[in-house]
Formats: sequence, structure tokens, C-alpha cells
Amino acid sequence: MTDFNRRKLVQAIGAAATIGPFAVGSPRAQAHKGDIVIGAAQPITGVFAFAGAAMNNGLGDFVEWKNANGGVAGHKLRYVAEDSGFKVDQAAAIFKKIMASEKPSFFYCDGTPCVKAVAQDAIASGHVMTTSTSLAASVADPVRMPQHFVPSPTYPRLHEILMEHIARTSQGAATKPKIAYVYADTEFGRDGIPGGKARAEKLGLPIVAEIVTKQSGVDVTTEVAQLRRARPDIVIFQGYILAPMPEFVRQMREAGLNPQIMGTAWGLDKPAYDALAALGVRLTGVSAYRYGHEDAPMINAMRNHAAKARPEMKHISPFYISSWLCGMAFAEIAERCIKANKPLTLPNMKAALESMKDWDTGGVTGLLVDLSSHQIPSGRMYSYDPDKKLMEPAGSWIKV
Repeated sequence: MTDFNRRKLVQAIGAAATIGPFAVGSPRAQAHKGDIVIGAAQPITGVFAFAGAAMNNGLGDFVEWKNANGGVAGHKLRYVAEDSGFKVDQAAAIFKKIMASEKPSFFYCDGTPCVKAVAQDAIASGHVMTTSTSLAASVADPVRMPQHFVPSPTYPRLHEILMEHIARTSQGAATKPKIAYVYADTEFGRDGIPGGKARAEKLGLPIVAEIVTKQSGVDVTTEVAQLRRARPDIVIFQGYILAPMPEFVRQMREAGLNPQIMGTAWGLDKPAYDALAALGVRLTGVSAYRYGHEDAPMINAMRNHAAKARPEMKHISPFYISSWLCGMAFAEIAERCIKANKPLTLPNMKAALESMKDWDTGGVTGLLVDLSSHQIPSGRMYSYDPDKKLMEPAGSWIKV
């Protein structure tokens, strides 16, 4: 597809969606027939297998749960997934294969590179919407990426929420807490930092150090020396699931530093909070979702289904919750189209997505969800509770 044709198609989708939530497509067109297919390229093996298995289970389990509870407006969901190994060429090949054989209405990508690699083909097809674990700001773009939505605040917004929490909890203090950023030299690491710094400046919060590392295999001695000179009250990690956070904490303790440790989203899962708890640290950070042990209608349904379907699974990770929520969004988009007697074309599905301005997730998120901007602009602070050995709420839900 040429850039010119792609621009024309994107403009047409955008123009159609502005007419009204469901005023797109032919008035004689029939709503969807048969199963509603969800395709996926999941990183079940490879460097992100620990997350990919949870993502695959979460989306697959939602499909089972939804079908057992009546499906979508009389239609069954069908889930078709293959292992991408978190390799972009393999993920793109899976997308093309499933698009050709299954004609899915929805597709789950394994990360930012996959989302970008398949974007033009997804738009050109005119019949598929995509989502992913990616929280990159670049893929939450209703104009350039009309086929895609982010099931969370983007990384910049997560960091804005973090700064808002720090500002609120430090009100009345004699001095503002000094903040250091430590992040990986990847899109996962870098993406949210400018947004966080801009919000910190607006709130008068001082950023006293900014340290960039490799994703893994890091000797942090030099970086800890920088932190020793800056003496931050708070260290925010971004772009890591676990390592090198424990090593940073160990060396900071040896250097006489004991700052509060904070993070966001994927850096707040059990491997991180358990490892840091073993060092006496109460990890704190902003999550887009409630945790799997909390009490909310859909969280309870998720936990009950998992207990029966996967009795060996003792922990419901944020990756599982996120992909389950993506399935919920897919189902809601399809249901809105079908009930309006609109076929599952991209313009119709985009309009349905953007009509979800007060969507009730059953408590997966604490506020009603507004997906009109192709992302969820709210999150909540959590902090590790050493007695319960779980992450517990540390503030109210914040929308930015």
C-alpha cells in the first residue's frame, strides 16, 4: 500500500467515525454472521515467555468465560493464537497467516514492534482491530493508528499519575521530595520519561538524577555512585520487569541510601515485589488495573474461572488481567456493532470503540473507562504490604 493510499484510507475511517457512533457503512449491510474470531501472536516462548504465557491464558480464558456466559449478542468468540517468540518477523508472519485463514475481526499483538509492523496491513484489510501489551504513546493515535487501542494509560500518562500522587502525598512537607529516574535504554524504558518530567516540573517536583542503563546484564556500580551524589528521596524505575532493580537496591543500601522505590505497570508484578521485599523494600507504583486478589465483580469472575481452568496457577499476573480486559473490549466493540446492525468493519469498530466513554469493566479498573482516545487514561497507586505479602491500594484512582 502506498503512503498516499494509506493516508486516504485513514482519512476515510476518521471522517466516517466523526459522523456518529454508528453512522458508518451501508444501511443495507447485515451485521456479523458466524463466530467472532480473535487472532493473536503471543510470545509463549523466548525472552518474554513469562509474560506471554499469562497473556495467552488471560485472553483464551476470557473467551471461554464469555462463551459460557452467552457469548456476544448470540455469537460465539473463537480464539486463534500462535507463538511469536517475541520476534517481530515471526509475529508479522502469524498475523498474515491468521488474517488469510481465519479473517479475524480482532488481533492481539505481542508488543510495540508487532503493532507497528502489521499496522498498514490491518488498516488496509478494513476488518480488524488490534491491541497489545504495548503501552507506547506512539500506538495510541486515533488518526495514524485508527485500528489500534492501548488497554491502559500510555507510559507518559502512567508517569503523570505517579507525579500527581507524589505531589499530593508530599503536600505540607517542608521540602519537596527529590526524585531520580533510572530507566532502560529501550522504548519500554524511555517512552514515559518526558511526560513524567514535564508533569514533575509543573508540580514543582525536583528531578535530581536521570540514569539510563542497558536492559539487562548491567553492572550498576557507576550508576549507584551517581545516585549517592544526588541523594534522592525517591527512585523511579522504568523499563525493567525485575533485574537490575534488586542490585540497585543492594548497592544503594551499601552506599547509605534508602530511598523509596517506585515503578509502573509491568514493573509491579510478583517477581519484582517479592525480590524487593526480601531486601526490606516496599515497592510502590501506579497500576492500570486492580490486582487479582482484590474484590470486584469481574476480578472475582476471573479468579473463579482461573481456579477451575488452571488450578496450578496460584498468582493472577497483571499480564493475565490486561489480556482478559482486551478480550472484554473486543467483545464490547463487537456487541455494539451487532446490536446496531452494523458489520464488523474497521470504520464501524473504530466508531464503537470511540463511543465507549463510560464503559463499566466490572471493577478491573476503578473508574468508568473512556476509550475515545484509544487508551485508558486512569490508574491507581499501590504499595507492597509486608504482612499480606501483596500489593495493596495506596491512594485513589487518578485520571489524567
